[in-house]
Amino acid sequence: MDYILIPLLMIAGWLVGSLVNYLSDVLPRTRRLTAAVCPSCEKPLTLLDYILLRPCPSCGARASIRRRVVQNLWALGLVALWFRPPAGLGFWLTIPVFAYLSAVFVMDVEHRVVMHPVSLFGAVAGALLGIFVLNGPISTLIGGAAGFGIMFGLYLLGFVFSKIMSRIRGEEVDEVALGFGDVNLAGVLGLMLGWPRIGVVLLFAILLGGAVSLFLVIGMALTKKYRPLTAIPYAPFLVIVAAVIFYMARAMA
Repeated sequence: MDYILIPLLMIAGWLVGSLVNYLSDVLPRTRRLTAAVCPSCEKPLTLLDYILLRPCPSCGARASIRRRVVQNLWALGLVALWFRPPAGLGFWLTIPVFAYLSAVFVMDVEHRVVMHPVSLFGAVAGALLGIFVLNGPISTLIGGAAGFGIMFGLYLLGFVFSKIMSRIRGEEVDEVALGFGDVNLAGVLGLMLGWPRIGVVLLFAILLGGAVSLFLVIGMALTKKYRPLTAIPYAPFLVIVAAVIFYMARAMA
């Protein structure tokens, strides 16, 4: 049975990865669902060319490394999810939840944005998931409020810090530690995971982000490319820790 099932799961995972790539390519560029285009010549790509990662028929540009990585990871990942899905979600619910988180991850890494419509969709879906499947209404609503509120407080601290540094340096500092999209994402994850699990997500995401930032600063210093107040995408840390917590949700209930 597995000999037949595994190839089918890999094909399905490849298609889910194609959807993640499509959303990550199209939404930051057009803010709506439009045809995918070649990033080199901006000519539309056919659906089959896009899914199969074929070179652009107009200019011959190859599919990006990110698209290849995402689709291959999903092809393998869906097989792993089939055999060991998160206990609270199960296999079928894990697919849309992790696809959503994957798209948020890619968009923030590449475009440094967590779009408000994407967060709004996540909030509605997360509330339904949290209330009716994972947490119940009280834990879900408290989790959403706590996730949003804690990150909003950190966002304000980062904003104040940037203003102070602007005065000290005598020039405007545009970079902030957190964007408002990170605040919205924390609220979405709070609705999905409920309270107190969102507190664990925020704690370990901050620790993970701090550790990665430290290594980046050391690397930039060693290569003499250090720039003060260099910001890094923060949503990926929230997504990574949230994915782990989904697997631990039942044990933490």
